[in-house]
Amino acid sequence: MKIDTGLGGDDLGAIGQRARELEDLGYDGIYTAETNHDPFLPLVVAAEHTERAQLGTGIAVAFARSPMTTANTAWDLNLYSGGRMMLGLGSQIQPHITKRFSMPWSHPAARMREFVSAMRAIWSSWQDGTKLDFRGEFYSHTLMTPFFNPGPNPYGAPKVYLAAVGEKMTEVAGEVCDGILIHGFTTERYVREVTIPAIERGLAKAGRARGDFEVSGPLFVVTGTTDEEIEAAKTGTRQQIAFYGSTPAYRGVLDLHGWGDLQGELNKLSKQGKWVEMGGLIDDDILDAFAVVAEPEGVAAELKRRYAGIVDRLSFYAPYQSDPARWAAVVADLRAA
Repeated sequence: MKIDTGLGGDDLGAIGQRARELEDLGYDGIYTAETNHDPFLPLVVAAEHTERAQLGTGIAVAFARSPMTTANTAWDLNLYSGGRMMLGLGSQIQPHITKRFSMPWSHPAARMREFVSAMRAIWSSWQDGTKLDFRGEFYSHTLMTPFFNPGPNPYGAPKVYLAAVGEKMTEVAGEVCDGILIHGFTTERYVREVTIPAIERGLAKAGRARGDFEVSGPLFVVTGTTDEEIEAAKTGTRQQIAFYGSTPAYRGVLDLHGWGDLQGELNKLSKQGKWVEMGGLIDDDILDAFAVVAEPEGVAAELKRRYAGIVDRLSFYAPYQSDPARWAAVVADLRAA
C-alpha cells in the first residue's frame, strides 16, 4: 500500500522545501488540489526539489479545460519530473462548471470518457506520430502541425487517474484510466459493494486486468492524544462529512447505509448557510462508517483492517488542525505493518 499526502499551495515560495520534507518522510506521492490555487504550478517547483516521490493533481477540474490544454500541461510536467506525473482529473459539479468556470456541462460520465480518450489521441500524435483525428460528441481534435507538436517524451504519457463516486463515472475510470481517486466521502462498505464492482465492469469493457489499475483515496482519520484533540478532530470531520453529504450527486453513499433522507436535510441547511448545524446531524454511527476513529498508535492497524486488498494507495484526510509529526508516525506504522 502506497502512502500519499497533500502539498498545499498557499505559499509558492515554500513549496520546494515542503515537497522535499514530505519526500524525506517517506511519502510515495505528493498531491495538489484545485481549490483556491492552480493545481499544476506548484508541481513544477515540487519536481525541481524532489527525486523519488510521484507528483499528482488531486484533482484538476477537467471540464474547466480542454483536452488539448490539459494534455499539454501534463505532458510537460511528466517530462520535467522525470516521468513522475500523475494526472488526477475530476468533473466537479454542474454549478461550478457553468457558474464559476463558465463552461458547458452535459452527460458528465460520457463527456469524461471522451475527454480522456481525446487526450490519449493527442499524446499518441506526439509520441508515435499518429495522425490526430479525434472526432467525438463533445470534443474534436483534428489539427496538429509540427510547430505545436512538442515531440516524443522519453517518459511517455503521464498516468491518468479519475475522481469518481457514482457508478457511471467509476466505470469510466476502469475503462479508460490508469487508476481511480475514490472520494473522501466514502465508506469501506461502499468501496467493496459499489466502487470495486463498477471498476471491474469498466476494466472488462476495455479487456484490462485489475493489476493494471490503482485504487487511491483520501481516507478520513480522527485521532488525537488528548480528549480535547479528539473532540476537535471529530467536530471538524463531522462538518466535512456533512458538507459532502449535502451534495445530491453523493447521495448514493448514504442510500447504501439507509441514510438517504439525511442528504435532503443537509442540502436544505447548506442553502441556509448553517454549516455548523449540519455537522450536528452526523452521529457517531455515521462518523464511524466514514472515518477511522482511533488513537494515533491504532490508526495504521485500523486502516489496514478496513482497506488492505482493496485500496492500493491512501492519504490521510484530516479536516482539523493536527501535528504533522503524528502523521509521520502513522506512515512508519503502516510501513512496519
